[in-house]
Amino acid sequence: MIQYYNQFFEKGQQVINFNFYNLGLSADDPVYTLINILEDFDFSSLLARYSNKGRKGYNPIMLFAVLLYANMRGIRAVDRIVELCERDIAFIWLTKGEKPQRDTFYAFLNEKLTKEILEDLHYQFIRILEKKGLVTLKTLFIDGTKIEANANRYTFVWRGTVNYHLAGLLDTVDRLYLRYNQFLESQNYHKAYNLPLETMFVVEGIDKVKDIIAKNRKRKSLNLEKISNNSIIEIGNISPLKLIELQANLSRIADAEKIIFVHGKRNKKSELQKLYEAIEEASTRLLKYKEHFKLMGTDRNSYSKTDIEATFMRMKDDHMQNGQLKPAYNVQIAVENYFIIHTYISNDRTDYNTLIPVLEKHKKYLKKFPQEVTADSGYSSEANLVYLKNNNIDSYIKLQMHEKMKTRAYKNDPGKFYNMEKIITENGVHFICKDGRKLQYERSEYRNHNGYRSNFEVYACKDCSGCEFKPHCLYKYNEEKDIHKNKVMKINLLWETLKTESNNNVQSEKGILYRQIRSIQTEGHFGDIKENDNFRRFNHRTSEKVHKEFFLYAIGRNLNKYYRFAKEKIKTYEIKQKIPDYSILYIFVDVE
Repeated sequence: MIQYYNQFFEKGQQVINFNFYNLGLSADDPVYTLINILEDFDFSSLLARYSNKGRKGYNPIMLFAVLLYANMRGIRAVDRIVELCERDIAFIWLTKGEKPQRDTFYAFLNEKLTKEILEDLHYQFIRILEKKGLVTLKTLFIDGTKIEANANRYTFVWRGTVNYHLAGLLDTVDRLYLRYNQFLESQNYHKAYNLPLETMFVVEGIDKVKDIIAKNRKRKSLNLEKISNNSIIEIGNISPLKLIELQANLSRIADAEKIIFVHGKRNKKSELQKLYEAIEEASTRLLKYKEHFKLMGTDRNSYSKTDIEATFMRMKDDHMQNGQLKPAYNVQIAVENYFIIHTYISNDRTDYNTLIPVLEKHKKYLKKFPQEVTADSGYSSEANLVYLKNNNIDSYIKLQMHEKMKTRAYKNDPGKFYNMEKIITENGVHFICKDGRKLQYERSEYRNHNGYRSNFEVYACKDCSGCEFKPHCLYKYNEEKDIHKNKVMKINLLWETLKTESNNNVQSEKGILYRQIRSIQTEGHFGDIKENDNFRRFNHRTSEKVHKEFFLYAIGRNLNKYYRFAKEKIKTYEIKQKIPDYSILYIFVDVE
């Protein structure tokens, strides 16, 4: 497939070719920078998707170059790209006068340019940037934003709603089992056809759902906010099969007794047919709810029927201060020197679970971990900080309590262990509270969250009676209910140690600079993406296509940034600080 490469980059035998389209292109047009960069790419993985047999189609390198150049100009719609290939002189120069149509581009995007190939080409460009000294790959600045999915706004499915209707359905199924048994006994069918009386199947966790439904009905009458009812319910295969088995038994009886199922307004249905149809409807609904739970999984509580991989997320308020709840994807970028090193698309509403996948991509494609990571408080979790610690990555992640830790109330809270005196003896560790009372170690506990186990040590005071600080020490103190209650506190020592280390880094002179750089670089990208390029909604559906759409866009942005560096439209220089040798700390000055 070397002919594709030679044809596009005009390698091999010298041909005198006076290209008319060059006349209309300026000498410093970004399209020339694009070609110079692509010439260093290894396209073997992409060309391997094509066969040597049969007629040759459009050059895949040319199609890839056209898509990148379009994204450099902020154009993502395929129909618009097709139009520009016929009218825009830079696109005509790239295609050498050929006119690929929309089907060509869609076939290339969907069948040839896989996610893995696109990532490989992206990281080839990142390694080129590293060789040119534009990035070091030692420090990452990470942030995320939510971009609306290409899905209808009112196609939501909520776990809480499905749980509510499932609870009602199971009550209906319970009554159907009772009707079924009574029907068999009344006609003596259970003996005539050797059919056992059936008992209702059990769905684990439904009792908790019903309890919350009852509480919410009471809270509604008191004008109180509803309690979330997002318990994870799993409907096993056995449950729908049980209902299908009941239908099969009724069909067997109908065939033997020659009971005919009738339809229409004037035809009276038999009791057996009514029972059969009621069980059939319940079975259909149960299978539908099971499919809802399967699509949502255990890590999200909603999805869109139009794009089932999109999750409904709280977007930024509109100009009328109305909260926007729309199907969206969580888009993560890791930036250094304004270049997007990594992108990661998730349907998780929060940022907690996105940090580790980004760093795993760094290890996979760049064969090493970064030395430092800077992110906001949305990434602050024990699992993330443990991961950074285990891989020798310095954390500059701001804590969620960052601002609160500066307040007087935080520093003087008598109920917090960090405001108590810690005593270490031969017999163990205990704390002395503000009133001089001892809190001794009682037991250890653990908690699992998303597969991560957190360990806690529980300390308790044996007698808090008469303590003047008790109303401020106990959580949500109630004088009537908590008069005999004693202080109990749970401490996660590992988490507290990691928080202290990360907070010390953040508060250092270097950490303050890193936080400034992160806010300028990552949030600057998102501001430019959404406001200047108007990239607020994806054009494609499903996470794989969305991933490719944003990846192409990110490569286009990187090429634009590289072009501006190459043409010295952006000058970089090191910030003059007292901190020695931080070669990645840059200020960017646009000289245009």
